[in-house]
This record gives sequence, structure tokens and C-alpha cells, in this order.
Amino acid sequence: MKIRIFSSKINILLLTGLITLGSTSQAQEPVRIAFMDPLSGTFASIGNSGLKLLQFAADYLYNSKGGILGGRMIEIVPLDNKQSPTETQLQFRRAISDDLRIIFQGNSSAVANTLSTTISRHNRRNPDQEVLQINYSAVDPILTGDNCSFWHFRFDAHVIMKLNVLTDYIAENENIKSMYIIGQDYSFGHVVSETSIELLNEKRPDIEIVGNEFHPIGQVKDFTPYVTKIVSSGADAVITGNFGADMVSLARAIIDAGLDIPIYTFYAAYDGITATLGEDGKNRIRLVHNETSNPIPTEERKDFIRAFKEKNPNYDVTQPRITNALQMVVNAMEITQSTNPYDIAIALEDMRFVTMSGEEIWMRGSDHQAFQDLHVSVHTDEGVEFDADNSGYGLYSEYKVSAEDTIDETSCNMRRPRR
Repeated sequence: MKIRIFSSKINILLLTGLITLGSTSQAQEPVRIAFMDPLSGTFASIGNSGLKLLQFAADYLYNSKGGILGGRMIEIVPLDNKQSPTETQLQFRRAISDDLRIIFQGNSSAVANTLSTTISRHNRRNPDQEVLQINYSAVDPILTGDNCSFWHFRFDAHVIMKLNVLTDYIAENENIKSMYIIGQDYSFGHVVSETSIELLNEKRPDIEIVGNEFHPIGQVKDFTPYVTKIVSSGADAVITGNFGADMVSLARAIIDAGLDIPIYTFYAAYDGITATLGEDGKNRIRLVHNETSNPIPTEERKDFIRAFKEKNPNYDVTQPRITNALQMVVNAMEITQSTNPYDIAIALEDMRFVTMSGEEIWMRGSDHQAFQDLHVSVHTDEGVEFDADNSGYGLYSEYKVSAEDTIDETSCNMRRPRR
């Protein structure tokens, strides 16, 4: 009898030890997050700078402080989609096979739409293997409009919100009487064109649209023929949604042609663009964006930028919204004590979060669109504490619209999963 009792005690101790060991092992398993963007090809510089930022933010904010959820490290897993919808579907299948349930993606609205559709279809068919899409940069309004999804969250302002701010700013410039619109021939470029014309007609009907042109994305090596048309049109200003190599080449061609006119953009900075434009772009390039640029408003964000530059001297904090998205996702995990995509999604809905810049983000629950202050900044070397591309030039914020003034209506009729 005593032997049986002693044996039972040993079994209990062994069982307790195994449970403790299992709990410790579980606590140490990393929280794995996929980063799916172009890491090779024409737009690789954008994807790689975003990857560097996400990896650094995970280490600086969480891993160096003991991790999240009681000690779990964050592991960022890069997936190169080459900015191709077809490659995106292939990389998504890899993510599923590797049990990656949270995917950060931002570059190209065409890719984001493909990924959103693929995730929604997958999640309906596999309710035990659901995936969450964290969109930090794709700004086609349809993603939080007619094609909204419960599994998709956008942490950037969509293009109509940005153009509302940009066209308000343009409307104040009485010297602009004519506008040339040029962009990449895909969904985002077309929305920029259509919305710019609509808003300028509403706010400044005296501004004549003297050109409205599209070009193949990532294929034009010499923009001289396009710029020749801009020169011939007599335009007082240009609006373009170009990004990456297409933005560099277009802006360079405009400047080389001797056109001294303002260029209103979304992505004409960092990743070699600022260094390429240098003095020639001073006071001519203006961007609309969220998260204020110089002057940086808080010491917390300054410390983050300095630490990032120390670790990555040849890169910049190009997209603070990546950090904002990570912080809000982690906040949702801590609230729910879960890494389950559904639990995170529920916690993100209507979350309000204060960024390192001291600006509040509201994630609207009805369509999963984030709202925060929007800014227009100028390419300059004046008042720039944190430059871009180690060039001495950077962005200086000169116009701001508060988050509440950017809120718009949505056509989203969200299909929510049953629980």
C-alpha cells in the first residue's frame, strides 16, 4: 500500500514537471509574423526597407524587453512576392504550410486585393486555420469599401482621404491654373487620376486638367517622352501616384527638362529617391502622408529613429505606420492573451492607440480603416533633423489635417465570420 502511494506521488510529480516543462516550452515559442512584399526585382528597395523596419521594431520594442505574452519572442518571416499577384498566391500557400497566421503586406493595391480575396476564401474553407492581413500601405479605397473583409485591416489612409488633403493644399495656391496628372497603369493610379479630377473640379474649377496619362508599372526606363508632353501642355503643376523606381525616373526627367513646377506626390522620398533628387528637388516635391516628419514631435520617436539608424546606417524609418501596425497588433494580443487571428481582429476593431509621435489612431470597426492626422511635407534641407538617404535632405511638415477631419463614409458591408 505504501509502495502504491509512493508510486502515485512520483507519478504526480512527474506529471507536474511535464506540465511545467510544457508551459515553459509554450511560453518560449516565438510569435511568427510574415512580411510579404517585393524583396527582389524593380521595387525591392521598398520591400527591404519595410522588412528592416518591422524586424527592428519587433526587437527594439519587444524582444529586447523580454518578449510578449509572458516571454514569447516575435519572429519576422520574410516572403518575397516580387510585387506580383501570381507570386503572392504562391507565397500565401507557403505561409499556410509554415503555419504563418498574420501577414504584413503593403506594396501595390493590386497585390493587396489579391491577397485579401485569397485570405477570405481560405478562411471560409479553413475555419481552424484562419489568417489575418495587416495592410500598412496599399491605399485603394475598395479594400475598405466594396471589397472590405473582416480579415483585412488597413493602417494607412486610403487614397481619397489623402487626395482630399492634398487638393485642399493645392487649392490654396492661386498660381496653379493648370494640372497634369500622370501615374502607373493599375488600380491605384486610376483612382488617383479620377479622384484628383473630381476634387479639383469641386474645389478649384478654374484649374484646367491639361493632361491625364498612364504608363506601364515598373517598365519605363526613360520618361523623357512623357515629360515632353508635360512641357508641351504648359502645366503649372503635376500630380502623380508613382512610387519606387517609377517615381525616381519621372521626377528626375521633369527636373532635367528644366521644368520648375511643383510635383505633388505620395511616395517621393527615401529608398534612394531623396538622394537622387537632392538640391534639384528642394521646395518642388511635396508629399501627403500620415505620421509627421520633421520636426519630430516627441523624444520617444527620436530615440527610436536614432536607434534604428545606429543599427541600420544605410536605411531610414521610411514607413512609421509599419511600427504603428505592429504595436496595435501586439496590443490586441496582450488584451486577448491570444495569437488567434479572430481574437486579434475583434480586439483591433475600434481600438484607439497613441503612436510614438503622440498622435492617436482610431481603427474603425465597421470597415477596418485607420484614421489619424495627415500631413503635407516638402523636400528640403531646412529644419531637417532627420534626413533621408544620408543626403542632408528630408521632409519638413508644413500642413496638417486632424484625424477627425479625414473621416469619410464607407460602402463596406462586411461579411463577418460566425462564432
